[in-house]
Amino acid sequence: MKTIGTFPSGQPIQIVKQTDCTPNKRVFVLGVYASAVHACWFCQNCKKPRITALAVASEPEIFWTGKGAAAIIAKIAPPNNTGCLEPADGKFNGPSGKTLDSDILAPLRISRADAWLCDLVPYSCMNPGQKKALKREGLPIPDWPEVPDCLADDTRRDEIRAELTASTATILITLGDKPLQFFAAPLFGTKRRLADYGDDVERYGQLHPFQLGDRQIKLLPLAHPRQIGRLGIHSEKWAALHETWMTTTKPRII
Repeated sequence: MKTIGTFPSGQPIQIVKQTDCTPNKRVFVLGVYASAVHACWFCQNCKKPRITALAVASEPEIFWTGKGAAAIIAKIAPPNNTGCLEPADGKFNGPSGKTLDSDILAPLRISRADAWLCDLVPYSCMNPGQKKALKREGLPIPDWPEVPDCLADDTRRDEIRAELTASTATILITLGDKPLQFFAAPLFGTKRRLADYGDDVERYGQLHPFQLGDRQIKLLPLAHPRQIGRLGIHSEKWAALHETWMTTTKPRII
């Protein structure tokens, strides 16, 4: 794996991408940026957490579900070799991957073996919350890229399009606004926001044809897993729309 930078734990930040690159996938799923393995960092000789969800390693696979978190964390030393690391609360390890499996692929009766997974940014990015926690605890800010303003330039879009072509998938599933804004709209002229496709029960989660080279495929714009799975701060409107889609709309899709 290519190394991008370093987590506060000293572990390398790596590119995370699809490993099963065989063709004939049914869907191509495009998210925003890769997640990470999160640990709770405890003080020395006590059970008081210093940081409740510290990113310590790249997720072992794209849209990771949190499986094996304890074993991964057990091999990692805490920052400055002080205190100890334990797996963070389950909501911090693999929530998007779990939501993808249970609320997107399963309702469509599609397994991961039939899906090609991709992110606009194929590595973990430091969000403002992580940066604030590191500063609060007096830790140096590592060589950990922050979330970029431009989530995909022309070079990255070409890389994603090459993956989409290689997958031979007939449906492109975009998760939230960003994959539309930074990939589908610039290349294929799709709409730039999920809401532009409809924010009501009748229009949410429908298929929209577009041209990829010499073949036509279909776009299925869905809400981001954060909204779908009600993960942290989320929009109840989008969560409810997707919930209805899972039980009423999706049987007409595939």
